Amino acid sequence: MAEPQALTPSWKPGDRAPDMHSMLRVDHAGEYGATRIYAGQLAVLRGSSPAAHLVTHMAAQEERHLARFNQLLTERQVRPTLLQPLWHVGGFALGAMTALISEKAAMACTEAVETEIDRHYAEQLEELGDRDPELAADIRQFQAEELEHRDTAREHGALEAAGYPVLSFAIRSICKVAIAASKRI
Repeated sequence: MAEPQALTPSWKPGDRAPDMHSMLRVDHAGEYGATRIYAGQLAVLRGSSPAAHLVTHMAAQEERHLARFNQLLTERQVRPTLLQPLWHVGGFALGAMTALISEKAAMACTEAVETEIDRHYAEQLEELGDRDPELAADIRQFQAEELEHRDTAREHGALEAAGYPVLSFAIRSICKVAIAASKRI
């Protein structure tokens, strides 16, 4: 009697398909939070300052990112995070507080947020693989623009902000918590 052949599963232990609802929810929350951070910074920065011009440009790109995720949430019937009211207030407060410290601190905020978002988007692209080419293309484009924001912030004094290491660590930690919470809630 022949021995039965072992079935080779197409998956390996630990593999899982990406949770597309969670992915879209957290990306929407992140772009929403970014628009609120920039709104807070612009409420404080003088309209003619160099930093205000930079923030205005970055805010316009974030608004475009948010519009795309709004569209995707609607098309794919995904609810936004229930934490959005917190991100509304918290994002604005973070932006306003860093701008009140200094223009360089506002740039340090952008640098820290965009560093964390780059890491987050890279993880998502790896998780997506070739499962959703449309979403992957959006994420790649937005990631490139987020890196542009990070580099612009660095070019305009982010790393020279008073207390930069502590400020960056705190903001990046906040981002990590916000990402984890927005995926689930």
